[in-house]
Amino acid sequence: MNARTSEGIAQAAQAAVEAALWAPSIHNTQPWSFGVSGDEICLRADPDRKLRISDPTGRQMTISCGAALFNVRITLLALGYEPEVRRFPDPERPLLLARIRVRPGREPGEHIRLLHAEVERRRTHRSGFTALPVPDRLVDALVSEAAPEGGRLMPITSDAAARVLAALTGAAQDVQSQDRLFVLELMRWARPPGSSRRDGVPAAGYPTDPRRMHPQHFAQRDYARGHEWGMAPDERVSASTGLVALLSTGGDGREDWLRAGEALQRMLLHASAYGVSVAFHTQALEMPELREFIRTHLCSGESPQMIMRLGFVIDESESVRRAPSEVVE
Repeated sequence: MNARTSEGIAQAAQAAVEAALWAPSIHNTQPWSFGVSGDEICLRADPDRKLRISDPTGRQMTISCGAALFNVRITLLALGYEPEVRRFPDPERPLLLARIRVRPGREPGEHIRLLHAEVERRRTHRSGFTALPVPDRLVDALVSEAAPEGGRLMPITSDAAARVLAALTGAAQDVQSQDRLFVLELMRWARPPGSSRRDGVPAAGYPTDPRRMHPQHFAQRDYARGHEWGMAPDERVSASTGLVALLSTGGDGREDWLRAGEALQRMLLHASAYGVSVAFHTQALEMPELREFIRTHLCSGESPQMIMRLGFVIDESESVRRAPSEVVE
């Protein structure tokens, strides 16, 4: 390996880690850290950023890290390198989720470049959509994107099933809003206007007064908690529910969770490339009884990992990310 090649690999590894920081995460907790040494990148979960009340098993933390892992992979591919990934390489180090070696690769194809271009553009949406439906052909493409990563994206085409998911989301939201520990945990990740923090959900990331969606209303997290925070609702948006979908996996272990995050991010980047935004609703999946109900009655026995809505918006919300110096060793 000559010096020029070593330098190129080091630069690619740094670019891949910086791209990983743009992955979505529950409440924008960004629960990851990275180590870079030569041609190797290590992805670790950050237990200090785990949601101990709503995510005691670390499932959502691991899904978030899986999304970051996919950003590493797609960035290396886009730069002409091959990511050699070992997931959970050391049983004695459970926080070490993946080790990625940067190998010489080939010129990236058009689809890889398409996904990579959306890494910093993609945003999480937190309200209703316009009335414009997501085309069936695009929905099929999103289903195909999730499959190679080990995830099953299931569009909810039944009105009854969509009503059930909306009702379960509302029920979980109501229960959690009465639980002091849930509320305090959520408040930790809610950022007031003018905050200099580079994590959590900023006040401009959700509407001040979310309009009721139709035909099914999905409860939104109450990040403001009685404060007049948020952005003014866009009257140009019809507050449509959009397309409801479930992401599931065949198993429900830590590797399934990590791969669910990779499948999710691959699908999200493809959606973003065609102007489709995605809103997440994890409340019901944070309650074991409701998650089991969804697994049994709506997922054909597979494990539900994410409930989401897809649609088109006019203006996207803001997002914040921590500096690489805070995350990378």
